[in-house]
Amino acid sequence: MNDSTPIHFPPRSRIAVLTCEPVGLLDYLAPEGGVRQGQLVLVPLGPRRVLGLVWGEGAGDFDLSKLRMVVRVLDAEPFSTQFRDFLTRAADYTLTPPPLMLRMATRAPDLSQPPAARRVVVPGNKAPQRMTEARQRVLDVIEQYGGASFAPSELAQLAGVGASVVKGLVSQGALAEIQAPRDMPYARLDPSLPGKPLAADQQSAADALRAAIAKGGYGTTLLRGVTGSGKTEVYLEAVAECLAQGRQALVLLPEIALSAEFLDRVEARFGARPGEWHSGITRTERRRLWHMAGRGDVGMVVGARSALFLPFRDLGLIVVDEEHDSSYKQEDVVFYSARDMSVLRASVSGAHVVLASATPSLESWVNAASGKYARLDLRSRYGEAELPEMAAIDLRSEDLPSGRWISPTLAGAVKARLERGEQSLLFLNRRGFAPVTVCRACGEQIACHQCDARMVEHRFQNRLVCHQCGETRPIPTVCPSCQIEGKLAPIGPGVERIADEVGALFPDAKATVLSSDLFHSARALKEAIAEISEGDTDIIIGTQIVAKGHNFPRLTLVGVIDSDLGLQGADMRAAERSFQLMRQVAGRAGRQSGKAPGVALLQTHQPDHAVIRAILSGQDEAFWDAEAGARQAAGMPPFGRLAGIILSHPDLEVVAGFARQLAANAGPLVNAGAQLWGPAPAPIARVRGRHRMRMLVHAPRQAPVQAAIADWLAPHRPPANLRLSVDIDPQSFL
Repeated sequence: MNDSTPIHFPPRSRIAVLTCEPVGLLDYLAPEGGVRQGQLVLVPLGPRRVLGLVWGEGAGDFDLSKLRMVVRVLDAEPFSTQFRDFLTRAADYTLTPPPLMLRMATRAPDLSQPPAARRVVVPGNKAPQRMTEARQRVLDVIEQYGGASFAPSELAQLAGVGASVVKGLVSQGALAEIQAPRDMPYARLDPSLPGKPLAADQQSAADALRAAIAKGGYGTTLLRGVTGSGKTEVYLEAVAECLAQGRQALVLLPEIALSAEFLDRVEARFGARPGEWHSGITRTERRRLWHMAGRGDVGMVVGARSALFLPFRDLGLIVVDEEHDSSYKQEDVVFYSARDMSVLRASVSGAHVVLASATPSLESWVNAASGKYARLDLRSRYGEAELPEMAAIDLRSEDLPSGRWISPTLAGAVKARLERGEQSLLFLNRRGFAPVTVCRACGEQIACHQCDARMVEHRFQNRLVCHQCGETRPIPTVCPSCQIEGKLAPIGPGVERIADEVGALFPDAKATVLSSDLFHSARALKEAIAEISEGDTDIIIGTQIVAKGHNFPRLTLVGVIDSDLGLQGADMRAAERSFQLMRQVAGRAGRQSGKAPGVALLQTHQPDHAVIRAILSGQDEAFWDAEAGARQAAGMPPFGRLAGIILSHPDLEVVAGFARQLAANAGPLVNAGAQLWGPAPAPIARVRGRHRMRMLVHAPRQAPVQAAIADWLAPHRPPANLRLSVDIDPQSFL
């Protein structure tokens, strides 16, 4: 699916350049030697030099003698016509200014630097004469990154040691210092190597995916399989077919911590490691992968949602693993869904998309039911492993003391697993020790100074934390309102409080808390996951981070502390998300073939709630049918369209006044058949000192929502310092 030769513009011809600055397309003169369409260039903009992309022929509406010349053409492969088309269509769909979309596509360091050689260290062939803790950390980093090369200073920083430690390892031959090209191709993956033996339904699904990719062209398949059914092995067969076709494959994962185990599986399947793209990789690797994706010198990339904006030379397959996961939605600066943009990118690249999940999003379920997507089902676990038995614990009939959250029934189940040497997981989707700190003297609830949000007590860190803006302060001993000492009390449980309770109930057990705020690097989180997988923990206490595809072989019991959390509320996706989350976390139990079967126990005050009943009964299709019917009756997505408008400003009157101005001039929306709801204060009305107002555009499915919103907003000039964001297909309404 490669492009034909891009257009070449001769020296001093007029060209249009899209810069990463908010100025749109500008005309420049092509440099000596000319330039090709799609090439990245440095151009003068005022007194600065900025990154730009050669878009096409200049507009010709500016005096040629006054045009400035391109400073330099970057040493990078030109963006293909397909990739530029994707960026344009993604910008149009999300109503994102094209310069911001170009920034998404050039998020790699030092792109303007030439590909000169550099001094790097690689694994040596000798053991150090004396092993120290610092030296071991350096060698651990080398091993963790699969023997990758590092600049000496970068390796020292990753290991948390001084430069002298790295120099000492080099002098002793444990590391070798070499001159290497700045960007090197990745090892070639071998698609002819045999994969794991597949069960009958896995083989059938793999054959269908291979046939679709061999046929070529665009298509999307929903790969639905119960937890532990072997979806990964199935879509790795699709990757093999893509590689055999000479095309590139991209696998998106929702969580960085998942990548370590997955990379090992890829290496075992194809004989080499793929490229990685996420916040945990080094600057050197980020630049290298960006360039190799454009040159076609990396066959497979595993990454977070932003990997979708890499300039692949010939992308033939996109896999979105755990496609339902909310982390695929970006809600900052550029608002987009990586799942939806994957489908868009595949459609312009002639690629295939695999959406894999045990609990698919309702949007994907409806698209499959309507025939828009193909659907493949894996209905049983791989090998001899069985699906976990599921039951509710009715908290109304449990003798649960005040200030305790682990019921006697659940505690008894945990004790039985400890006696058998098995692991238990206690799940609560709430970080910290307690969500609220209240003064028992005056009733004051400690709130953030910058946000309309209560601060969460994090006792492990001895801090109060605002989960909106990140502000922290020490846990006070005196009420900040009434100044009375000793009256502040934590209200409600978080995972840290559950850990305290576990320590009191099972003092001899080793417990590990998995929560995103307790790990300040991707490496630390990966190490904790690896320790749990190796059995070095008796009881896992975790937030939703534990629900995302981890495989803990000894884990046979999952206990959901508060199954009612998230069932209520105005969010139309509350039931769907609760169903997905509890099904996913329950699926961590009993995944190992030939081992003890798993059990999932859901503590609830509402055992007759429709979501709880659906989880326990296993009637997934009936649940999705009911959810689809309710959404369709209300005209809500995926049967209708929504777009969120978020306004913020330090002055409440300014943002409220501009919101009223917009609402009073909503004619273009009405003409398109849409309704405007609001303006109203956002549920969290102040964040980081900025007052927030929201509006919601609701329209029929086929309404031209983006064009109508663009026409509506175009005549209105926002006041200074007012931020206006448009969120097409919003997932959050906060």
